[in-house]
Amino acid sequence: MESLQICPECGVSWQNGNTCLDQFHQLLFWEAEFPDYGVVHHLMVLCYHLQHPSLYSPEGLREAKWLLVKFLEHGTTPAEVRQRIRDRVNSSQRAWTITSRPDSHGSYAHPVSWTMTAASVVAGGAENYVDNVRAWAQSVYESLKSSENL
Repeated sequence: MESLQICPECGVSWQNGNTCLDQFHQLLFWEAEFPDYGVVHHLMVLCYHLQHPSLYSPEGLREAKWLLVKFLEHGTTPAEVRQRIRDRVNSSQRAWTITSRPDSHGSYAHPVSWTMTAASVVAGGAENYVDNVRAWAQSVYESLKSSENL
């Protein structure tokens, strides 16, 4: 009998040994296979990482939450964001790291209940990818807001 494994960060049950990272790789594969799916790449990567906050430094997590708000509340495009934050995130100019370090990683002040995960998008199939990633982004936003982490 296989033991149930659960992601320690997003809480999803890993089905058939497929981890969250496996699901993330499936989404990246679909984007490579269907280049038009790249229209939501920024949301897909952001959602995955926001649901796995230890991948970020505390400052990186704060920046990621800011990006989610810009994309969803303000309709800011990835090109506009790149233009606005170019200097702030330039690795030769910033004094903080985006990604976690062994002694410094992002976490939430309050527990978050996620209603969608990368596994949800994969389960929806490649043909629904763009719509499902957009729905995932909205669900991440709502979950962070309702948990008072945003």
